[in-house]
Amino acid sequence: MRGLRDKVAIVAGAAPGNIGGATAIRLAQEGMKVVAADLNAAAAQVVVDEIKSTGGYAVARGFDITDESAYKDLIGFAARDLRGLDALFNVAADLSSGTIGRDTDVRSVPLDVWERTIDVTLTGYMYGIRHALPLLIARGGGSIVNTMSSEVWMGEGQRVAYQTAKSGLIGLNRHTATVGGKHGVRSNIVAPGVTLTAAAKRILTEEYLDQMLASVRSPRLGVPEDIAAMVAFLFSDDGAYVNGQTILVDGGANLT
Repeated sequence: MRGLRDKVAIVAGAAPGNIGGATAIRLAQEGMKVVAADLNAAAAQVVVDEIKSTGGYAVARGFDITDESAYKDLIGFAARDLRGLDALFNVAADLSSGTIGRDTDVRSVPLDVWERTIDVTLTGYMYGIRHALPLLIARGGGSIVNTMSSEVWMGEGQRVAYQTAKSGLIGLNRHTATVGGKHGVRSNIVAPGVTLTAAAKRILTEEYLDQMLASVRSPRLGVPEDIAAMVAFLFSDDGAYVNGQTILVDGGANLT
């Protein structure tokens, strides 16, 4: 894709087998210099090792997206050691059994689950945007992509905290697109449908996956590489006139 070679990207939530890891790999294949960041630094290093094995450029960093100073340090690392920042992909989520596994409905969701989900998936993304946007503006342009979920449109009867946090990204994204747009900084959302990530395979039953496959207008469910391709497009010059949008990558499950 045009305009990606030698640009610097941060992938916040780059775990192997998941959307972040696949995106880090795809961006490196396109010639970008990638900072693969994750709460689990060892997991990020696995992604980096794979990138380096095929000649790509990547470095691994451990960070906690709920800690603003940690996110600021991560962005400062890219600006200092890689001499700038051109793109940011927020994809971190707490999909542990202790969080999403206890995310029920509005009548019973534990408050600690609600707060943890908002902290990771909404406030954490805001931290990244807060500290990346000034650098991108000063650089003369760039791109931010946030990860939502098609669950927002489905209105499911469970995972209320997850759906609420993801819904909040619409306002954050449109605000960022407005603030950055005239400076050449674009902000968009990718909204995956059911995607066969390593995490999804751990927590979703075969019965649920069969139901989801029946609901999509596609012969298969999504894979992380499908989302990675869209992020690469939005980062590239080919996506230069796309700003403030939410793009569903869900096999046609939702026709909005």
